[in-house]
Amino acid sequence: MDLEQKLAQTLAVLRGIEAEYSPAMFANSFGAEDMVITDLIARHGLDIGVFSLDTGRLPAETYDLMATVRQAYPTTQVVTFFPSAASVEHYVNTHGINAFYESVAMRKECCRIRKLEPLARALAGKKAWITGLRREQSPTRTDMAHQEWDEGNGLAKFNPLLEWTEKEVWAYLRGNNVPYNKLHDQFYPSIGCAPCTRSVALGEDVRAGRWWWENPEFKECGLHAKA
Repeated sequence: MDLEQKLAQTLAVLRGIEAEYSPAMFANSFGAEDMVITDLIARHGLDIGVFSLDTGRLPAETYDLMATVRQAYPTTQVVTFFPSAASVEHYVNTHGINAFYESVAMRKECCRIRKLEPLARALAGKKAWITGLRREQSPTRTDMAHQEWDEGNGLAKFNPLLEWTEKEVWAYLRGNNVPYNKLHDQFYPSIGCAPCTRSVALGEDVRAGRWWWENPEFKECGLHAKA
């Protein structure tokens, strides 16, 4: 299947979600894949909400892209959800500002506070949410399906770019002049919080720069964990 066929298929999935799962939300973390879906939603005027999780520790380049997206897509508002200030304060005062480096448990607790709890608020009352996940990104994503049931949040979850390749993602972005995170030009294929993301070396997995001090099988924040 070539890019044009995948693009048509993806758009058909998005239109189906719009028709059958309203209200639906798309989770935009401002990575390359998410900018493809953001552009499709805006370009085709789809009635699908868009939200982002601001953990409070994102790279400056991500905030720059947030501002660019607001200007480039004036009819598509990206609603931002923040973590509970009280929860962040308790974590930092109890464990330290960078306790996530100390253990997987501490890292996952930080992700729970900064991502999972805001995600639950973003998805409250919705029938479906959409991600930009791709199968080739990580060993933890090889068995994902195009449509899944998110037991934790009680709604359908769609991964319309699951079979896209990295090359196809960039062909779409460049072919349609879509704005993207400038960290991608500095060998950051996957971008999360600044302290938990580094550039990757030639030949490394695209997710190697995320939580690089952990084993590959643990490299998820919990947003996409199966119950």
